[in-house]
Amino acid sequence: MTAEGKRTATDRAEGARPSAKRALAGRLSWGLADQAVCSMNNFAVGIYVARSLGVTAFGVFSLAWVTYGVVLNVSRGLATDPLMVRFSGVPTASWRAAVARSSGTALGVGAALGAACLTVGVGLGGRVGTAFACLGVVLPALLLQDAWRFAFFAAGTGRKAFVNDLVWAVALVPAMVVAARVDSVPAFVLAWGASAAVPAVYGCLQSRIRPRLTGVREWLREHRDLGSRYLVENVSNSGASQFRAYGLGAIVGVGAVGVVRGAELLLGPFLALLMGLSLVTVAEAARVLRRAPHRLGRFCLLLGGTQAAAALLWGAALLLMPDRFGELVLGGVWHASSELIVPVTLGVAGAGLGTGAAAGLRALAAARRSLRSQLFASACYVAGGLGGAAVAGTAGSAWGVAAATLGGSAVWWLHLRSALRERRTHPLPEVRTP
Repeated sequence: MTAEGKRTATDRAEGARPSAKRALAGRLSWGLADQAVCSMNNFAVGIYVARSLGVTAFGVFSLAWVTYGVVLNVSRGLATDPLMVRFSGVPTASWRAAVARSSGTALGVGAALGAACLTVGVGLGGRVGTAFACLGVVLPALLLQDAWRFAFFAAGTGRKAFVNDLVWAVALVPAMVVAARVDSVPAFVLAWGASAAVPAVYGCLQSRIRPRLTGVREWLREHRDLGSRYLVENVSNSGASQFRAYGLGAIVGVGAVGVVRGAELLLGPFLALLMGLSLVTVAEAARVLRRAPHRLGRFCLLLGGTQAAAALLWGAALLLMPDRFGELVLGGVWHASSELIVPVTLGVAGAGLGTGAAAGLRALAAARRSLRSQLFASACYVAGGLGGAAVAGTAGSAWGVAAATLGGSAVWWLHLRSALRERRTHPLPEVRTP
């Protein structure tokens, strides 16, 4: 190559760097905006229900909420996590075909587990059983809405995910008003879930894709190497939260579940961010891995460290919040929940730090390592939460979870370091495009 040709190539490379950075900043900005709306949706629903129902009934609603979290993670493990890993930044035709089957899988999971939830709820009876039955009715809409968000971020069009969540926010307002007039746990569960049907349908219009239920078997077969491990990983994560909630209710009382949920609501923006973080981070980590593999570790550290620092700052601000404002937000739940701000903040900070490493392992498709990390973290979470509850009640459970989360985060980072070392030692063959 001539000197002039080298200069031209260098100029093009230097010009491409700011463009790539602007594109990354744009995708992350839409991701943050979408998560802000999602966080506000969850926060507003939790606060509204807590103020309307009181501690015990809010505890019943919280049991339905954590059950939804388990089902959501089943759907993500089978349907949308493989989509994010293997179809982020691919040609449009490939993305559309994958999204049709992925969203169909999410809808199928919602229908199947919704039917199971409905059956269990009818069998249980009482307030808890009725709440579970209502959750079963609305699960398909909830899971399909979540699947569209993953699909849009995989394509790098986070703006559409933001609009979809904004539509849900608008639909929630009249639904919550109607539920407040009925003033019961089932009414709030139905209103929250039924409002998700609006953005679920709107997602079809945005993408011009219809979920393909006939493609579910093909999708599961093609991605069983990732899907099976991500399923176990995700369910162990959300299942640990559910098991801790049930155990806390059995050891201390259902009211304790509402107290812990109230404290978590105060950290709501960060908990919701962590819950849906893979919408942005896994796709971006996969792009970093393709374009500059040596930067993946730094990207993950910056990601996790920023979240942990933000959670600590938010927790510090909560400690300075006057009781009058806390009562305005949580009503009668505030006084008991405010005592848990410090341990819950530490737990969220630890989880935020760990998600940086988790995004890196997902991008590397190191499913075995991420599964081991999650199983260890989940076991610690349950042991810390229930062991602490047995020793010191609700506060002991919160401190036990905080310690377990920080320990689990350390394991995530150890596995990411090992995975990066393995990649440097045994690099994958480079795929060259014509």
